[in-house]
Amino acid sequence: MLQIRNLNISHKKDLRPLLKDFSLTLNPGDKAVIIGEEGNGKSTLLAWAFDPALVEPYAEAAGERIFPGERLGYLPQELPEEEKSLSVQAFFAADPSFWEIPPRQLARQLSFFGLEKDFPYREQSMGSLSGGERVKAALLRILLQEPTVLLLDEPSNDIDLACLAWLEGFIRDFPGAVLFISHDETLIEASATMVVHLEQLKKKQEPRFTVARADYRSYMENRQRDMANQEQQAENERRARRERDERYRRIFQSVEAAQRNVSRQDPSTARLLKKKMHAVKSMGARFAREDGKMTALPEQEEAIFFKLEGREREMPAGKTVLEYALPRLETPAGRLLARDIFLRIRGPERIGLIGPNGAGKTTLLKKIAEELMPRSDIRALYMPQNYAELLPPDMNALQFLNPSGELAEETRVRTYLGSLRFTREEMEHPLQALSGGQRGKVLLLRLSLSDANVLLLDEPTRNFSPLSGPVIREIFAAFPGCIISISHDRKYLGEVCTKVYELTEAGLR
Repeated sequence: MLQIRNLNISHKKDLRPLLKDFSLTLNPGDKAVIIGEEGNGKSTLLAWAFDPALVEPYAEAAGERIFPGERLGYLPQELPEEEKSLSVQAFFAADPSFWEIPPRQLARQLSFFGLEKDFPYREQSMGSLSGGERVKAALLRILLQEPTVLLLDEPSNDIDLACLAWLEGFIRDFPGAVLFISHDETLIEASATMVVHLEQLKKKQEPRFTVARADYRSYMENRQRDMANQEQQAENERRARRERDERYRRIFQSVEAAQRNVSRQDPSTARLLKKKMHAVKSMGARFAREDGKMTALPEQEEAIFFKLEGREREMPAGKTVLEYALPRLETPAGRLLARDIFLRIRGPERIGLIGPNGAGKTTLLKKIAEELMPRSDIRALYMPQNYAELLPPDMNALQFLNPSGELAEETRVRTYLGSLRFTREEMEHPLQALSGGQRGKVLLLRLSLSDANVLLLDEPTRNFSPLSGPVIREIFAAFPGCIISISHDRKYLGEVCTKVYELTEAGLR
């Protein structure tokens, strides 16, 4: 069992409350997903649950965590920089449990993850692995410790489709409690039995949380139904109030006019009217008290908004966007990944690239970007899987999106950042201090502010909450230009891509 009691967390830099009086109880077998918009404190909550010291550099936290006899296993969203510099062998060797596991059991675990038997003994650095391979290595090392409670921050990030299917079953079948964050709606729908929903209302000044013992789809359906019912009831009550207030106004004015016109020679009528006005005013006071008990209009976070529209982005149907042939796709070290690659793209196609982790998808996309970016007949823009490739860590979002510093452009950028649910303070935070989803939003806004008609996207929905995901997919699906993307997000592949290629050793199919 894992219990969290009366947890309060606030951001040190802007003193913004992230959680207030938060409590949660997880029993063995519970599979709870944490959802909420980017920057709402999901990763902070998960890190605090594992070790409060992890959040001390940037957050004030006070609360109680109780886990008698449990062994907690924690997967962070990103590997610490010091671990990225380790070799794969040193990464596993740093954990004593690695040397205690029987070889046959280790081989079985490696097979589960689709990893070769020599993987834990490689001299290759952790930082040079593909994103999916890093996630698999980190999760494998945690499992070797035989935890009884798992705290997983985006375990589905970057892992391939086969491993995603395995991860769904693993979370479902794990005998202990699992508290996890994921952007993958398919995985959430398949594995979560509880939902922990973190929200930020009133311009991110009022945190709210909901804990529901329901699967994700039922929770969202119940939430929308309850909000619709609450809104309907609130509107009915307000309509009835307007009609009541109009009747009251007419009565009040009638009595008031009668008082003005009553003759001084008729004190009896004056006394009656005075009593009547007293009763009318008492009625008004009672109405005011009743109004305080009216059903409130439902509050919820507004969905993010950005645009990828405009005639300048349209791609003619017969336009040859890419005709690309590559005899050999190799790693920088010269290892062969694939051969005989050929890809032809015409017009406004939306291409999805899939394949096992380490197959070379990111390497291929970068090579395609090198081919397309310099061309003058198209306007290509690249969004990497690793945001740090484009985002200077010490620069803030305003500086990155408005390098000229022009006041009019800054106003425009602030407006768009606001539509992506950034507070004024977050707009001025260093990019490295933002959550992964917020940094992804900055890159999405860069796409939106450009006039690009060819988008090269490496895992474009990674780090975005399942609440943002439908909006992002809808916008990409309506994009009038061409998209070439890598994704393991099954909803993205199904709703956005018009054609999907798998990268294999024998090329694209």
